[in-house]
Amino acid sequence: MNTPASLALLTDLYQLTMAFGCWKLGRAEREAVFHLFFRKPPFAGGYAVAAGLGPAIEYLQDFRFDESDLAYLATLTGNDDRPLFEEGFLAYLQQLRLAVDIDAMPEGTVAFAQEPLVRVTGPMLQCQILETALLNIINFQTLIATKAARICMATGGEPVLEFGLRRAQGVDGGLTASRAAYLGGCAATSNVLAGKQYGIPVKGTHAHSWVMSFDDELAAFDGYAEAMPNNCVFLVDTYDTLEGVRNAVEVGRRLRDQGHEMVGIRLDSGDLAYLSIEARKILDAGGFPNATIVASNDLDEHIIESLKSQGAKIAVWGVGTKLATAYDQPALGGVYKLGAMKDNAGEWRPKVKLSEQAAKTTIPGVLQVRRFLNGDKLTGDMIYDETRGIDTREIIVDVKDGNRRKRMPAGAVGADLLVPVMRGGKLTSSFADSDETLEVARKRATDALAGLDPSIRRLLNPHEHPVGIDVGLHERRDQMIREVRWDFAEQA
Repeated sequence: MNTPASLALLTDLYQLTMAFGCWKLGRAEREAVFHLFFRKPPFAGGYAVAAGLGPAIEYLQDFRFDESDLAYLATLTGNDDRPLFEEGFLAYLQQLRLAVDIDAMPEGTVAFAQEPLVRVTGPMLQCQILETALLNIINFQTLIATKAARICMATGGEPVLEFGLRRAQGVDGGLTASRAAYLGGCAATSNVLAGKQYGIPVKGTHAHSWVMSFDDELAAFDGYAEAMPNNCVFLVDTYDTLEGVRNAVEVGRRLRDQGHEMVGIRLDSGDLAYLSIEARKILDAGGFPNATIVASNDLDEHIIESLKSQGAKIAVWGVGTKLATAYDQPALGGVYKLGAMKDNAGEWRPKVKLSEQAAKTTIPGVLQVRRFLNGDKLTGDMIYDETRGIDTREIIVDVKDGNRRKRMPAGAVGADLLVPVMRGGKLTSSFADSDETLEVARKRATDALAGLDPSIRRLLNPHEHPVGIDVGLHERRDQMIREVRWDFAEQA
């Protein structure tokens, strides 16, 4: 693995060709604002858990084009075999230091469709050049944190261990999946490097190969107990699962005689509901009512929900492939869109992108999200333009259907979700001084999910949390769309 010292080239080529165009045409320093958001929650669910801001900040703070980056860019050619980028542009990149403002939802915030997770404001060239990397970092970690939250919800509070490293998409995919899974609610990971790097608790037992390397299963368990008497969770399904449980009980008694206690057993194949029920009987009858039954084997939230409905006696859930790879939806689909640019007078001018698909028409402006609560109950989220403020009617309009509207109830209290993170490329004092650790983000996610209505948290056909555009912004957006379409109609 050869990780480059600089990540400035972690981008798509078209970001650099557009950056060159901005520089060449004298538009590089023109102020713009971009928003990073997703159009629909993943896994056909009702929400997402925002994640990845911490690593994104690290990327932004370290952003530099080093000599090797510039040397490589100098080798790129266009269709005429001449250099793609002028030397003056490469010299500009060499001196480039980020001066952007970043506002974002803190990690662990529950987010909904169309809401900006991150807002980037600053020189057009800089905002544009950050698009790909920010999407790469935020998309994946938000996806995995959301998957972890769904799995943890399915267990009803029983611990989930993330076991996905060996199936993850590469080294970075494995590390960031472990981080995001812990943020989303997992209790521990098998990934030792993630444990070291992020302070996540690590858990693990032994594999089938340990058992197979001995003459018989009983000898294997005895050997493991001798080597690690304080970490004995025996994998019992190498040959015959229930006979394996009986062997674990026998070794567990010898451990107890030596002053140690067997932690439990792990099931990794077969009918997990039936086997866990029968294993529980054997453990209890053998004098180990506190021994934990851990289960693995391609689990996800739907299988876990099914096993629990069958009365499975599983207390700890090891989830690997389907968590670390977000198996049933491998991408969040987050996008990064221009919302406004400043004109020559320094005034913000909103920008709107139209599409044949209504869902892809953007929301113009310098956007913020205000979450309203009536007492301790979530009432709705309003997307509004900070430069105009909130319309006095306090009505939200559904992004997809202008006829669906909701007025915020009298007495509802609102709080803005995007907080200042960076100003002029430097961390804000409030964010730098905050205790924004992974543990804090994890607790924020746990508390936020607990505050959601159960109908929004449910796995299948969830209810939609009310999210809409401020009615004044909605009316301006409609007017902008009409003007653009009328201009094109006249040209035709």
